[in-house]
Amino acid sequence: MSQAELKLASIVSRPFGENSYVAWLEGSRQCVVFDPGYEPGKILRCLEEQQLEPVAILNTHGHLDHIAGNGALKERWPSAPIVIGRIDAPMLTDPELNLSAAFPDPVISPPADVLLDAGDPCEAAGMTFETRLIPGHSPGHLVFIWRGPTRTVIFGGDVLMQGSIGRTDFPGGNTQQLLTGIREQLFTLPDEAIVLPGHGGPTTIGEERATNPFVGEGASYGD
Repeated sequence: MSQAELKLASIVSRPFGENSYVAWLEGSRQCVVFDPGYEPGKILRCLEEQQLEPVAILNTHGHLDHIAGNGALKERWPSAPIVIGRIDAPMLTDPELNLSAAFPDPVISPPADVLLDAGDPCEAAGMTFETRLIPGHSPGHLVFIWRGPTRTVIFGGDVLMQGSIGRTDFPGGNTQQLLTGIREQLFTLPDEAIVLPGHGGPTTIGEERATNPFVGEGASYGD
């Protein structure tokens, strides 16, 4: 458990309303960037304003809206590794797999520098993140969990959202896998754990366990 407090910035990118997150420890100028989206200029401005240097680019999964800014950040900070789960890594460089092939400008990210398997710790910028594999939205979707002195923060990508869950109708999606993963991998965490989703506002594990219509206590969806 880290003894320093986590600082956060959230950047929303059009056209999909995707959330990118910058995370760093109080007093440090090193940071990590989660899921850089279609408007990397916003992330670059945030980093400049906060006087931060990314030392890792962390992708929860390989869909286009969560990797579109990888190239811009990698060009600016070539020593910052692109980190993603091993299963989703081929999506970075394949527009068919990352669902961008039909767009006017298909997304081709630089390839991964670091591949993570389920349960591998991820250490960067003085922080240690637990990783948990929760497939269903994409085959190799990871969530990153940071545990600090006063709170637990989950960088959840498109797994669990405020009153919702990630879509499962994309290639490689599986509703039952996603529901099972949320219940077994996330709902075992403390109620007060904060979920920072890939779309929409933050929520907590307790709130979603109690009220989420897809996977909460009263849900019958997928049972």
